[in-house]
Amino acid sequence: MSRVGVIGAGKWGSALAFALSEKCEVYITSRTPRDMKNFVSLEEILRLEYLVIAIPAQQISSWLKEHFIYNNQKILVAAKGIEATSGKFLNEIYEEYVPSENIAFLSGPSFATEVMKSLPTALVINSSNEELSREFACFFPSFIKTYTSTDVAGAEVAGAYKNVIAIAAGICEGLGLGKNAAASLISRGLVEMQRFGKVYGAKEESFVGLSGAGDLFLTASSTMSRNFRVGLGIAEGKSKEQIVEELGEVAEGIGTTYALYSIAKEKDLYLPIAREVYNMLEGLDPHVSLRNFLAN
Repeated sequence: MSRVGVIGAGKWGSALAFALSEKCEVYITSRTPRDMKNFVSLEEILRLEYLVIAIPAQQISSWLKEHFIYNNQKILVAAKGIEATSGKFLNEIYEEYVPSENIAFLSGPSFATEVMKSLPTALVINSSNEELSREFACFFPSFIKTYTSTDVAGAEVAGAYKNVIAIAAGICEGLGLGKNAAASLISRGLVEMQRFGKVYGAKEESFVGLSGAGDLFLTASSTMSRNFRVGLGIAEGKSKEQIVEELGEVAEGIGTTYALYSIAKEKDLYLPIAREVYNMLEGLDPHVSLRNFLAN
């Protein structure tokens, strides 16, 4: 039985610890002590060969710089997003500290609440090192079907971008625009993320599979999604600060929206949905944003 350390004891980290414990001896840690099974110190976790890191995208740079000690660990990254301040993808951030052959990235439709109930889903483990992907795939429980892929860029783009489309979908729902509008938005969102992914060398097939369409359809259609709830809040006229305070959790789509907006300006990319989500996060009335979107 392999020993696996999970770093990050929020909902998703806890759900992964639960799932992996079916086949592995799992330990977990976080910034603050928790009263939970096999909770240990970060020092103990970092001695393990296999690590699953569920720290949010906007926090990972500072965490790696301040706390991470590389000791040839094999790492599965379980967060999705683009760093707002730098525009870096998670693989770019991690590769400053860990060789790419020791890193894999988890993608696909996966609400933590359903994983904790052992409800079935399918996920993709993405790495340039196919052997590493297969190693991590063997750790997952019977109720999670795993696939492997070498398209790290596709997984990174899809996993980050779908959160932005989910915010837009929440706005659509909150404004009562109807199912036609929601379906149109989500399908065009898939096209937009695929177009963006080509810039980074992502494979087209990743966007019609679990990492792209699968995760997008889930995140952009349910109030279980934090990013969808951000959109609902915007539709109600709340500020992003108020929304974040009420959520009490990290919504990766907010930081990613700002990153996409900066990248689009820098590279002159046409990202109309991401642009309008940015404008609404900055306070533009959603009805004005809708008119702008339909006119362009």
